[in-house]
Amino acid sequence: MGFIYFYSSIATRDLLGKDDKIRIKHGNIMNKSSFFIAGKHAVIEALKNPKRKVLRVFLTEESKKNIHRENPKINLLKNTKVHFKTKKELDKYTNQDQLLHQGYIAEIEHLENLNLKDFIRNKKNITFVCLDEVTDPRNIGSVIRSAASFKIDGLIIKERHFPSESKLMYKSASGCLEHLNIFTVSNINSTLKNLRENNFWVYGFDAIGKKNFTEIEWKGNNILLFGSEGYGLKQHTKKYSDFMVRININKKVESLNISNSASIVFHHINYLKKNVD
Repeated sequence: MGFIYFYSSIATRDLLGKDDKIRIKHGNIMNKSSFFIAGKHAVIEALKNPKRKVLRVFLTEESKKNIHRENPKINLLKNTKVHFKTKKELDKYTNQDQLLHQGYIAEIEHLENLNLKDFIRNKKNITFVCLDEVTDPRNIGSVIRSAASFKIDGLIIKERHFPSESKLMYKSASGCLEHLNIFTVSNINSTLKNLRENNFWVYGFDAIGKKNFTEIEWKGNNILLFGSEGYGLKQHTKKYSDFMVRININKKVESLNISNSASIVFHHINYLKKNVD
């Protein structure tokens, strides 16, 4: 873990420049509760979120103009320290992750942890997506983006599988981590067990599921359970599913990836809920 913070401080020093070296030496930048994200939508949505603490942003002159141009009614940078850098200077910070920063990098703090038990209290018709053994930051980010787009109520994921400080995840989510409830849990199986005891139905998605998911009415409280791309749902986790369902696709195609599968399901359920409302 020490290596991660050391790397972050060196990268930050490069971004801030020589005049700020003393502050880094004294440890103000190496705050364990803060980390860096990159990408236009990730940074702008973090700035818009009143619950998110943005410590500083690193922008090109053009990206600053874009922020003001696209948000003329509010000064998103009013209470944030801004450092102007060239595109080449920002490239140094994102090359290792092989992602495009688009002229936007920010240092932010984590959001407050949400309590699942408190969240479900006195609520009805909740739909959660639950990821079991999905670990790739890009896939997780894409699922978050789709879930927020189609008004899924939250994501449940194992704490040690959630890359909470991954620039790749934030970039793939395209700012949607600011718009989705995320619940990190220590054990998926015990969480599913507890939710079933609180009037939730658990639907495990599997290529050999008995029913096509479109045959389900999707009423009440539901958990959409997806496994890893390589191995699918673990056999033990399947025991905590009430139903195993599938997504019908062309028989010549072996499978869909996790983010595409989730998007199809989210869209369908959102469509049904709109028609009911």
